[in-house]
Amino acid sequence: MRPLPIGVDDFEKIIAQNYHYVDKSLFIKELLDSAAEVTLIPRPRRFGKTLNLSMVKCFFEKTEPSKQYLFEGLAISQYPACMAHQGQYPVISLTFKFVDKKDYNGCLAGIKEVIAEEYRRHKYLLQSDCLDDIQKRQFQDILDLTATNSRYERSLQNLTMHLAAYHKQKPIVLIDEYDVPVQAGFTWKYYDDIVDFIRGFLGLALKDNTYLNFAVVTGCMRISTESIFTGFNNPRVCTMLDDAYSDKFGLLESEVIAILNECEIETCHQACLIEIRAWYNGFSSGHLTIYNPWSILNFIDKKCEFNSYWVNTSSNSIIKSLIKNSNRKIKEDIAQLLQGNTIYKQVDENIVFTDLGKKELALWNFLLFSGYLSFKNLRLDDKFRCADLFIPNKEIATIYESTIMSWFDQDIEYTNMLQHLVDGDITQFTESFEKFIITSFSYFDVGDQEPEKFYHAFVLGILATLTKSHSITSNREGGTGRYDVMIAPHDKMRPAIIIEFKKVNPNKQETLEIAAASALQQIVDKGYAVELQHNGYSHIIPLAIVFEGKKALVRRGVC
Repeated sequence: MRPLPIGVDDFEKIIAQNYHYVDKSLFIKELLDSAAEVTLIPRPRRFGKTLNLSMVKCFFEKTEPSKQYLFEGLAISQYPACMAHQGQYPVISLTFKFVDKKDYNGCLAGIKEVIAEEYRRHKYLLQSDCLDDIQKRQFQDILDLTATNSRYERSLQNLTMHLAAYHKQKPIVLIDEYDVPVQAGFTWKYYDDIVDFIRGFLGLALKDNTYLNFAVVTGCMRISTESIFTGFNNPRVCTMLDDAYSDKFGLLESEVIAILNECEIETCHQACLIEIRAWYNGFSSGHLTIYNPWSILNFIDKKCEFNSYWVNTSSNSIIKSLIKNSNRKIKEDIAQLLQGNTIYKQVDENIVFTDLGKKELALWNFLLFSGYLSFKNLRLDDKFRCADLFIPNKEIATIYESTIMSWFDQDIEYTNMLQHLVDGDITQFTESFEKFIITSFSYFDVGDQEPEKFYHAFVLGILATLTKSHSITSNREGGTGRYDVMIAPHDKMRPAIIIEFKKVNPNKQETLEIAAASALQQIVDKGYAVELQHNGYSHIIPLAIVFEGKKALVRRGVC
């Protein structure tokens, strides 16, 4: 069995050392067919961006000896017109994957080192007559890390010019993870400074550069054209919303099955494949549905242990901070997502980082394009592209669940409250819940005209941590109505719970007790327990949670 390329992004090493390789070589043909001068391809992390750019570099770069042998037997070798381009061009290859420093000076120093390393790869230019003495001195300053910031800003443009002069062939530029420094700038509060540099660096090299053959730029986000690509000549942007390159990043199910078969993992057992889908599939790419390649490889390497592999490849600090500090409406939507529902939102491929934490649209699109949400039913709605967003799979759901846990800061009172509920100890749950409401909720949280939604979202949030032991459903048809929340343990000997939320109506001179009695009666009258009884549950607890402003009351009924 060939070794799995976990953490190996070097195409030449993968082919030469016979690692398992999923053939994505037709990415090259699609690039050539598009004839775009600049292509920007945003994809979530660990979806194969670096490996694909490494493959493109090996294919196009003029080397001695030739690297054509790496492509023998791959799909691209069946296209002679494409193979005619193999090894014909100078290539500039930069990656900013590791330039995520906590301060601007450190970040800029990291970018300079990346540039200097690429200059070092092309150090032979110093021995040629294509550079005059001034250009050679400037070249050496880049290598020595002593050049001015403005010289580094022009360094990519100048290198294309020097390579074109030397090789009599315009170079190809490959830039991997261009947005990592920008995300670091947003996280560590030097956003404006780093954006100014990146704007100049990319703009000078990729806009109206007569020495450029074509460029491919990858990252997780399409950062707003106003902040990065000001005055840019409309690069061809291909996000996961588009069909272009939709099968070139991530794994198709047929590719996953092929890997599993080669690794002698039983895939004919349908239940196994269904569970693999549930954990690692669900990412939309154009009209396709794809798997997370990082998770699949680690799943196989760990002897088919279902676990969260991808969510642990970064700190997720931006995601956690944005969700934790979001408003009530966003928390309600997240609660809906965790129940397997969709939310209908406008989608905009341009991420404006300065809008994060301020505008709801920015958050949903950040989550979508960084891989924490997927989409379906993409359509135009009043001239805006909109889609139904959902959590792709069980693995991604874990980060939302852990974030929800952080809302309560692992409070022991919260933990006890949840345990009392699932144990059916409603007396203790009531005491804990009512205390938690008084000490933790503000009038701002619950003081509007629809507090039911807030309490509903809160309860769904605390229940999200039970998904391994319980089935949690919300707003579903039951009997002759729609119950608010149903908690059905996988162990049918444990108590099942039906929750109905209700607010006090002062116009009817209701009290908390009267509202609770009404809510419990509704559970009985509408026959919400019928579904549970039909499924074999004998211990069913009707529960009313009613509220008046910040006051809450929990009452248990009889079923």
